[in-house]
Amino acid sequence: MNKKLSIQDLFYIFVISSILGWFVELIFLYIRKGIFVNHSSLVLGPFCLAYGFGGALLTLLLYSYEKKNIFYIFILSFISGTILEYIMSFGMELVMGFCAWDYSNVPLNINGRVCLLYSLFWGFLGIFWIKVIYPMFNKLNQKLHNKGGKIGMLLLSIFLIIDTLLTISAFIRVKQNLKGIPPKNQYEIFLDNHFGFNYLDNMYSRLEKIKEDAP
Repeated sequence: MNKKLSIQDLFYIFVISSILGWFVELIFLYIRKGIFVNHSSLVLGPFCLAYGFGGALLTLLLYSYEKKNIFYIFILSFISGTILEYIMSFGMELVMGFCAWDYSNVPLNINGRVCLLYSLFWGFLGIFWIKVIYPMFNKLNQKLHNKGGKIGMLLLSIFLIIDTLLTISAFIRVKQNLKGIPPKNQYEIFLDNHFGFNYLDNMYSRLEKIKEDAP
């Protein structure tokens, strides 16, 4: 019987999934377009948070069913991944005013937020994750259950919180910049110089919507 997942387990699964997702996006877009695109969710570091949340959710739902029939795992991953993607899309649009993906032109989509093709992808991803990736992670994670692992989680948590706040600040400043509002302090000048529209536009393929909505 599998042991109960701890907060530390889920945290490291989230971080590792976020980084792996970033590499997947990097390679996929290079194959597709021939260019390297930084599709990180945060301005510092290679973190695709959608994959992080997806990896944590799939593990939380499926780790007890590692030995189950793959069809059962596929259906559970298909449904849970679709719901998660819809929620993330809605939340991103609510908070930031746009969503990084739009499936409106893809057949069998729901409000452009989810579609059958990517729901199938979630289903197969769940099988691959719980049958291949999670067992390898489980072996690695055993070595993290010590003082070093806890310190690492604390330091990474602090970094991700700072990174998230910096990313939100950059978005707010980009919106202000597009409205012609000049920087008020050194921090806003720093954001303009290092995390302006062009920088964020490379991360989020639909950031142009912010520019279109600007007066």
